[in-house]
Amino acid sequence: MKKTNETKKKLSPEAQQELLTILKTRFEKNKSRHKGLEWAKVQAKLEADPGKLWSLDKMEETGGEPDVVGYDKKTDEYIFYDCSAESPKGRRSVCYDHEALESRKEHKPEDSAFEMAANMGIELLTEEEYRELQQLGNFDLKTSSWILTPAAIRKLDGALFCDRRYDHVFTYHNGASSYYAARGFRGSLRV
Repeated sequence: MKKTNETKKKLSPEAQQELLTILKTRFEKNKSRHKGLEWAKVQAKLEADPGKLWSLDKMEETGGEPDVVGYDKKTDEYIFYDCSAESPKGRRSVCYDHEALESRKEHKPEDSAFEMAANMGIELLTEEEYRELQQLGNFDLKTSSWILTPAAIRKLDGALFCDRRYDHVFTYHNGASSYYAARGFRGSLRV
């Protein structure tokens, strides 16, 4: 798995401020996603962790529109998910993971969902998280998103993805090496 250089995971003060403004605007516009949470507390956590801000910037840069979707009292962490209406545009046409990418003999995609997420410092949504996201709105009406696949399925060269059709959330399977222009992935980040 490729890893990005840890020393590069820091935004300039100007870029930090610009990102915080975007996140605050989105937070205030979508209060139903995070009832009872205060932006000032979220911002304080973000400012204390430049690496997490860098990851959120990568989520934003690739079209994920990250937003706070919860707070974990046990770990004292705010939870961000990609909340773009469709699977993030800058993360589509990717297979599931590096192993799947390497197994393709021809027509390889540029990257894999698993590696992109790792390089961004985020995690793929689990099926449970994906379904939680869908409780906050209607997402992936025209696209689909890879989700974290159980090891037993992945061992057999499969991978899972989800979407929303007919007002229901569906989980499907596909070969892990497959990729489509309308399939990307959504991520989560804890701060």
